[in-house]
Amino acid sequence: MNQETLLTVMTVFVGITAISFVAQAVASMRLAKAAGDIKKSVDLFLPKAEAALATAEKALSESSREIMSVTKRANEVLDLTKTQLVRVDSLIEDASGRARVQMDKVEVLLDDTISRVQSTVTGVQSSILRPLREINGVAAGVRSAVAHLLKGSPANVAQVTADEEMFI
Repeated sequence: MNQETLLTVMTVFVGITAISFVAQAVASMRLAKAAGDIKKSVDLFLPKAEAALATAEKALSESSREIMSVTKRANEVLDLTKTQLVRVDSLIEDASGRARVQMDKVEVLLDDTISRVQSTVTGVQSSILRPLREINGVAAGVRSAVAHLLKGSPANVAQVTADEEMFI
């Protein structure tokens, strides 16, 4: 390469570099202008944000007091509920203990009543039904004797055997 060509190439590159510097300068100026616009917007928004932040802090402190008050009341209600539950539990224990005692008494009473009914039934059977059976047996014997006397003597031995088997 000769010197002129080299000089031309270097001139072109220097020109391109100059153009890029100009483009960078324009971009930097536009960026500075955009940053200024953003700063103006932020400056306009900042007082509103500070007021909102102050309101939020005030609301937070008031809510904190209210939350503490509600928490205190909720704890009082829980303590009262716990006390009432202990009372109800003791009442239920007492009632179930009394119910058990009464159930035991009813069971003893029923057992006694059943044994008395059983002894009464046994007494009735021994004092009334046994004599009735005996009377019924005697009446059956008398009936058989009367029937035998009215009928006369049996004609065959098979009839006598059948009658004896029935009697036994």
